[in-house]
Amino acid sequence: MQIALDVVAVLLGYLLGSIPVGLILVKLKTGKDLREVESGRTGGTNAFRAAGFGIGFATAILDIVKATVAVWASRLITPDASLAHVLAGLAAILGHNYSIFLAERDANGRFRLRGGAGAMPALGGAVGLWGWTFLIVFVIGAFVLFTLGMASVATLTVGLGIIVVFAVRASMGLMPWINVLYGLIAEIILIWALRPNIQKIFAGNERVISISLAGWLRARKEKAAGASRDSK
Repeated sequence: MQIALDVVAVLLGYLLGSIPVGLILVKLKTGKDLREVESGRTGGTNAFRAAGFGIGFATAILDIVKATVAVWASRLITPDASLAHVLAGLAAILGHNYSIFLAERDANGRFRLRGGAGAMPALGGAVGLWGWTFLIVFVIGAFVLFTLGMASVATLTVGLGIIVVFAVRASMGLMPWINVLYGLIAEIILIWALRPNIQKIFAGNERVISISLAGWLRARKEKAAGASRDSK
């Protein structure tokens, strides 16, 4: 019976994570299909590109909420099963990245599941395990995003932040070490999802969002270069 409840908790986590919040909000706001905008992902950064800061921020928050609810639901279904709580959070990340609601065939006829990169659901699952994670990790991730301007780097920072926070708490006896496993596997999922972006980072051509220090500096540099060309 316990195993069946654990499986239900994990499957529910996946289904909650699979809800394509960004796709829905952008469609309602602009009529656009978010899968056809820029990176094609359904997370907050791409929602921002498609529909502005408000929709991007709302997408990010709701992506956190759906994973948090997934972990909370697992704690109600299986109160004493720490592993099930961790797996429910990880399932929510996988649901977000590979949504059953966004199944399709690619240009070569191969079956695939679309979704996001997983940063906000990773944070949401961590919040479900320990609520104060939000204040620490969200602030760090936002700082990286709005300075460096690269959503991929901010995403990886979120996973790393969860690992550090949970490892410190576990070493103090404030939470089980299995929660650190959540952070480690979440980071692996994020790295896997961001393989193309990591290659672009090393190549020096990763996207930089406009509302960041790096984006402002780049725009200023391009404007200056354009003015210099016009003066010749």
